[in-house]
Amino acid sequence: MSATPPIPQDWPSLPLEGLGPFDAPASVKDPAFLRTMQALTQWHRARCAPYAQVLERLFPPGEATHLHELPYLPVRLFKTRELRSVDPAQVIKTLTSSGTSGQAVSKIYLDRETSLRQSRALAAIMASFLGRKRWPMLIVDSSELLKDRRQFSARAAAILGFSLYGRDHSYCLDGSLALDAAALQDFLDRHADTPVLLFGFTFIVWQGLYQSALRQGLQLRLPPGSLLIHGGGWKRLTDQQVDNASFKRCLQQQFGIEHVHNYYGMVEQVGSIFMECEHGSLHVPGFADVLVRHPHTLQPQPPGERGLIQVLSALPLSYPGHSLLTEDVGVIHGRDDCPCGRQGARLSVLGRLAQVELRGCSDTRALA
Repeated sequence: MSATPPIPQDWPSLPLEGLGPFDAPASVKDPAFLRTMQALTQWHRARCAPYAQVLERLFPPGEATHLHELPYLPVRLFKTRELRSVDPAQVIKTLTSSGTSGQAVSKIYLDRETSLRQSRALAAIMASFLGRKRWPMLIVDSSELLKDRRQFSARAAAILGFSLYGRDHSYCLDGSLALDAAALQDFLDRHADTPVLLFGFTFIVWQGLYQSALRQGLQLRLPPGSLLIHGGGWKRLTDQQVDNASFKRCLQQQFGIEHVHNYYGMVEQVGSIFMECEHGSLHVPGFADVLVRHPHTLQPQPPGERGLIQVLSALPLSYPGHSLLTEDVGVIHGRDDCPCGRQGARLSVLGRLAQVELRGCSDTRALA
């Protein structure tokens, strides 16, 4: 192993300091972000032996001079390997990905510094969409989910993270994830004249709130200006032929929710979420970036061409999750050109690549 490198600067200390997460154009962001990613690669190489092995087997030596040359890990590797860049005693929280029964789940180990960086990043993103005020918050889930504060599922981690931007929190689903109509009505009675914030995983919002309300014959109108943030679980809705437009339309008809924002994120890169703006694009913040690669050659795709999404984040110090190739298919529409005025890349996520077998995955599994 090489000598231990210095701790990379966190994103507020970059030349972007003083700017919001969507304020820096590519000419300002790109060189600073590349330097940070180079430093993070060396940081994790020196502190995580399995990560160093992957780099030695799959990526040529030498420092990347462009973002697309940076090493990356297949995101599924976190399901088979323990990947940490800190001592076990420094881990304050372990996150696990969502998974159906019998499936392996990713385990993500957070130390205090990484957790703090993630919280700051999420706060900056949310301020762009919610402002600085704390909204009355309705969580579309069950409070049973948050029993163990050290071991968190992806859902629990998201709820806890987004809860910081609300007040007077109320859960509207029971332990079986069915709508608790009395709890919902009580919350709305307390905030009849104030816009409220709703948060939940996409499929649970659809099944536990919308479909459950239909079954109960319940139709309520939320206060004008209310806003729903949701993400995850799109595959199950796609199987039911529910797309983003119909999801929004049904929630508006049933509850009068005027503003619905989808987000794209994963437990392997908590804090670096891509929020959907009012024009329908998912936006990449300044401390993250995204590439799209051809599913067979893994060469970077130009804007407008679909491929596998590679997500990059300047946040993780406690685990090598700063550059990950996902199994999600997407397309980058452009950079610094959205009508909403937010700078950075904007994209759409089109779904999951079925039965994917990425080049190099067999090599990484051989390390397990």
